Amino acid sequence: MAHVPQIKIPATYIRGGTSKGVFFRLQDLPEACRVPGEARDRLLLRVIGSPDPYGKQIDGMGGATSSTSKTVILAKSERADHDVDYLFGQVSIDKAFVDWSGNCGNLSAAVGAFAISSGLVDPNRIPRSGTCTVRIWQANIGKTIVAHVPITNGEVQETGDFELDGVTFPAAEVQLEFLDPADEGEGEGGGSMFPTGNLVDDLEVPGVGTFKATMINAGIPTVFVNAEDIGYTGTELQDAINGDPKQLERFETIRAYGALRMGLIKDVSEAANRQHTPKVAFVAKPRDYVASSGRQVAAGDVDLLVRALSMGKLHHAMMGTAAVAIGTAAAIPGTLVNLAAGGGERNAVRFGHPSGTLRVGAEARLVDGEWTVTKAIMSRSARVLMEGWVRVPGDSF
Repeated sequence: MAHVPQIKIPATYIRGGTSKGVFFRLQDLPEACRVPGEARDRLLLRVIGSPDPYGKQIDGMGGATSSTSKTVILAKSERADHDVDYLFGQVSIDKAFVDWSGNCGNLSAAVGAFAISSGLVDPNRIPRSGTCTVRIWQANIGKTIVAHVPITNGEVQETGDFELDGVTFPAAEVQLEFLDPADEGEGEGGGSMFPTGNLVDDLEVPGVGTFKATMINAGIPTVFVNAEDIGYTGTELQDAINGDPKQLERFETIRAYGALRMGLIKDVSEAANRQHTPKVAFVAKPRDYVASSGRQVAAGDVDLLVRALSMGKLHHAMMGTAAVAIGTAAAIPGTLVNLAAGGGERNAVRFGHPSGTLRVGAEARLVDGEWTVTKAIMSRSARVLMEGWVRVPGDSF
């Protein structure tokens, strides 16, 4: 019996923020996988090790969590004033599909560095030492991200003393600017940041209840609810929720009906094939808690508490795109996020998450009765973990 040999594909395994992913240059992919479609999806599924009924991704590069089941494809941009096109694929762990519906804010921190190191940025734009500004076109959502990447001796500086809660070791700081982060495409609101037209809605979830909710398209579509309305305090860690299948099912139902209300899907049954978006998060006023690292987080250290779910599980820290949504909603008086932070006008917020705290800023203003956000800003870090080739069976795609 003949066996198909494995093939090698150039790839780099990178930590970006509190996520990890396999990065590819578009030009390095097999020809059939350089365009969207079944071949590309099958290849990425095999690289990550999905679908895996055991939920471990042992036979692939994935780490069996939403934070580590990620892929990125970069290409030199043909768009004016942009250096690189960034496409993100969230790979399902137990199902055979790749979700292309949103961005990964955490891995965005690694895109600039990878683009520089991979020859996708004009060498004349890279200083000998200092900061290289990389303009990124986020192809999933059609938005611009500006990454400020530190450079030492003409190369990307990865080491440093910047500490990010949820990441064990310090590294170099990468500042990200998410320009015009509100989604203009989907939803009942016809381009509004708030697709329902309201800062707060009553979200009716059959079989679960009716909750106050802020549904926002900024960074990534997100449904915010009050922690106390769903029986939580906002201080929960992963085990308190991820070990309870009934609660996870309840959150998924809330997410599905939130997606329907936001106009992201036409029927709740479609939510099963759109796992990456929207996110569901719950907010609460500050209180003391112990983070997953054992660190004590005092109520006075934060403006509010936020817990968010990604791909059906409570995230161990906070998704970068959800942080953009948090910062944006916090800047707009009257949203649930803003009210949990004490209300009023603000251009930055520090929130508590399961691994610690994070600060995110946003510039919001009211124009002709509509809220707009020019940009959201936050700092992350990134580090190459391994580079070389990934191997997959030649008939994988």
